[in-house]
Amino acid sequence: MKKIIVFASGSGTNAEKIIKHFSKTEIAKVVSVFTNNASAKVIERAKNHQIPVEIFSKNDLLERNVLQKVAEIDPDLIILAGFLLKFPENIIERYPNKIINIHPALLPNYGGKGMYGMHIHRAIINNKEKETGISIHYVNEHYDEGAIIFQANVALTDEDTPETVAEKIHELEQKHFPEIIEQLLKE
Repeated sequence: MKKIIVFASGSGTNAEKIIKHFSKTEIAKVVSVFTNNASAKVIERAKNHQIPVEIFSKNDLLERNVLQKVAEIDPDLIILAGFLLKFPENIIERYPNKIINIHPALLPNYGGKGMYGMHIHRAIINNKEKETGISIHYVNEHYDEGAIIFQANVALTDEDTPETVAEKIHELEQKHFPEIIEQLLKE
């Protein structure tokens, strides 16, 4: 069975959806959740599913401590599901094309440093976009610039607000992220 590590910084709804999805398959299992936020709700979600959690500091991430813990697990895939720190090059180099991220916009638009969550949704509304979506992509050394694996879009109306955009994006993430991870693991 293949091993997945999930990195998350916040509520962990996507992480939990991935955990639940793979608990019903023989393809892979989420074996650990890593977080840089000691008060993140993802910790409780992971523990509810008996998934071990590693809590680390930004210094741990930069000083190879996290790389060492990841290497001990030797995952087949590393998933960034709402992980807000820039992913370190030492892990990217060790696991090329085995780290994927989900981004709440249609890249290359609305990507880069500082472009996450409601910042993106507000920018999309302010720019009067007619559609938005999600991008699942490989992680490289630059924010949101890795090769795109999958995109799904959703139409917007003049009545949409950043909050309704967030809801639409969340639905796309919950539907597609586990399926795309499964497809990658089968390849």
